[in-house]
Amino acid sequence: MFRYLPVRKVHARQVLDSRGNPTVEVEVTVGEGVIGINGYTARAIVPSGASTGRFEAVELRDGKKGYYTGLSVEKAVQNVNTRLADAVTGENALDQNRIDQILIDTDGTDNKSSVGANATLGVSMAVARAAAMALRVPLHQYLGGCHTKIMPVPMMNILNGGKHADNTVDLQEFMIMPAGAENFEEGIRMCVEIYQLLRILLKERGLSTAVGDEGGFAPDLADSRDILAVIVQAVEKAGYRPGKEIWIAIDAAASELYDEKLDCYYFPGESQMKGKEILRNAEEMIDYYESLLEEFPIVSIEDGLQEDDWDGWQKMTERLGGRVQLVGDDLFVTNIKRLKCGIQLKAANAILVKVNQIGTLSEAMDAVEMAQRAGYRAVISHRSGETEDDFIADLAVATGAGQIKTGAPCRSDRNAKYNQLLRIAERLEKMAVYENPFEKQGTDRDF
Repeated sequence: MFRYLPVRKVHARQVLDSRGNPTVEVEVTVGEGVIGINGYTARAIVPSGASTGRFEAVELRDGKKGYYTGLSVEKAVQNVNTRLADAVTGENALDQNRIDQILIDTDGTDNKSSVGANATLGVSMAVARAAAMALRVPLHQYLGGCHTKIMPVPMMNILNGGKHADNTVDLQEFMIMPAGAENFEEGIRMCVEIYQLLRILLKERGLSTAVGDEGGFAPDLADSRDILAVIVQAVEKAGYRPGKEIWIAIDAAASELYDEKLDCYYFPGESQMKGKEILRNAEEMIDYYESLLEEFPIVSIEDGLQEDDWDGWQKMTERLGGRVQLVGDDLFVTNIKRLKCGIQLKAANAILVKVNQIGTLSEAMDAVEMAQRAGYRAVISHRSGETEDDFIADLAVATGAGQIKTGAPCRSDRNAKYNQLLRIAERLEKMAVYENPFEKQGTDRDF
């Protein structure tokens, strides 16, 4: 097979994501022969976030008034077609780390603000996919090796709030996890059945069954307890046992609720529904989560506090970390420097990995490796502005992360990832490993 697989051509264009906003698509051709002859061409499309951390790598947008509401990405596309294409053409596509380092060096900034993380990531992913294609191996095997076999437990979003929906729900995501399923296929089926029954329950209560950015329902509900209660009801109506087969995960996206002037978290939806102002400081937020843990089968809380509150994260981890997965998203932004700080401070016990937060595939995989070596879990994640690209499905298997967060079983941009995982599970057959990541967490309680 190949030892040297040259990058022959790199080309980018502007396409649309799931919110109808422009994003970057990159095509990379690799191979020994003339383009189109003995060559392999692969595409990658870059996702985009709405609830973004301040420390994320820069997503380059044009800001051109009257044109795609200022969100066009023509500068990023041009950077791919000139600076990045010139830098990687002729390089060995089989050396992903070198390719990614060239992209980083060409940008030359700490946050990829020169060429844009959306430009570097598109090239990085497309090179990896083209190399896998040339070697005629599945992408997950190319990235993770021949022994990759761990299927991720879905962290399936079924109810949206916060910046992902126009409703009164303050916390951003409520998810179900079929950690008690026998295999990935059964886990998907369980989640889909619960999702469909949740639709019926909401409709019976006269609530909206419209969906948010990630496909979860977006009704107006009073508070988190009301939301969690109806989710538990849907789980039971589907014939499953909360806390035995199905667990709940929350993404609080607390940085979006944090009011810097007041130094506390303001809950606008709950305030509106209850007719009084609901404010909570960091200590009260931890108390709030602890009370929810007592009442509901919650196994994971993401971004429970804002991205700068390292002291609060330490306290929350000390109090709750032995009972629940505490995931840093805005806290870590897939950045090994911030992750290393969190590990040293014992802040959180898991990292959310979003490839576009950091801008290259190698950096994202380095973050997963650092987390796993430190005993932290890793969750591979989509963005609220997604595409039909299913790259992260293969990435979840390649890294052995054991968990994936990629939205509701609704909208093709989300189901593309689930469908790819179903294909991978079929290919692996009996070799596939599907495990409950929370078995040692003391989650087997009656609710």
